[in-house]
Amino acid sequence: MKRRDFLAKGGAGAALGAMVAPAFAQSAPTVKWRLQTSWPKSLDTTHGGVEAMAKRILGLTEGKFEISVMAAGEIVPGNQVFDAVEKGTIEATHTLSAFYIGKNPAFAFDSGIPFGLNARQQQAWINWGGGGELLRDVFKQYGMMNIPCGNTGVQMGGWYRKEIKTVADLKGLKMRIGGIGGTILAKLGVTPQQLPPGDIYPSLEKGTIDAAEFIGPHDDEKLGLNKVAKFYYYPGWWEGSAQNVMLVNLKAWNALPKSFQEALICAAREQDVMMTADYDAKNPVALKRLVGQGVQLRAFPKPVLDAAYKATQEVMDDLAAKSPEFKTIYEHWQKFRDEQNLWFRVAEYSLDSYRYSVSAAKK
Repeated sequence: MKRRDFLAKGGAGAALGAMVAPAFAQSAPTVKWRLQTSWPKSLDTTHGGVEAMAKRILGLTEGKFEISVMAAGEIVPGNQVFDAVEKGTIEATHTLSAFYIGKNPAFAFDSGIPFGLNARQQQAWINWGGGGELLRDVFKQYGMMNIPCGNTGVQMGGWYRKEIKTVADLKGLKMRIGGIGGTILAKLGVTPQQLPPGDIYPSLEKGTIDAAEFIGPHDDEKLGLNKVAKFYYYPGWWEGSAQNVMLVNLKAWNALPKSFQEALICAAREQDVMMTADYDAKNPVALKRLVGQGVQLRAFPKPVLDAAYKATQEVMDDLAAKSPEFKTIYEHWQKFRDEQNLWFRVAEYSLDSYRYSVSAAKK
């Protein structure tokens, strides 16, 4: 083919593409959704990430699919977004499914299980290990669809007014913690409190609670928790992975054009990667800053972790005995976890452990 013929035909193709694109944009309907997150606006990584996702969807659909993102409390209280999506009050929310285990304990697998998978392993289980299909069936019962949309990674173990040296130090502690982690700590003498993020600081400040966990250094500093509690513990064993999720009303989802559905899933998957990367970049800087301000960084003593692990197995077995649905997912999840442990122990852990040790030796 002669060069000028190729250019001519290419030019014709480009012109045709230019005509098709506007025609597609004109034929597509305009859709407007309302999405309320469970997060205050001050959390630039979680709430801000959802705003970035909505902007991405708007661009992918050439301005035809607009999602108005609102913070906790702007339409309903932050802990009522699940009900609002189920009823169709709003089309979608961005939240943590573990907040709602009182409705169905199987929701915990959508977020992260105590002493469970890390962020990468959770993504593998959801996308390639069969976990996504199992959870999709659970949420369908509530007239909604769950779309993974961000992960904080392993979290910190929370803020405490006093040191935790033994298991006995947990007894009588009033602590803000939700999900299965709260059920487990209750077996160790803690009184768990389910509070939305915006209520954590004032509750700690007033002494309504004695301790609180949220996410990690970046977000915890944003909430000012270091100003009302001195001891900062790690690791957050109850959330080795805290996968955030976009819950979408199923009727609203089914009414979307196929191209809009694809745009939403594409943007959510993008955010699933970007949020973890954002936290990994920001948390080390925030942690150094907090320690520099006098925060007392502490590791949970091994006897405390051992007691928590034992209580975890008891709680999980009890939930499996009561709920056939939970049992089915738990057995599937356990098999996947064991395979992941084998691989990560051989490759990731051995390299990372050596790298950390030589890095520490240089200081």
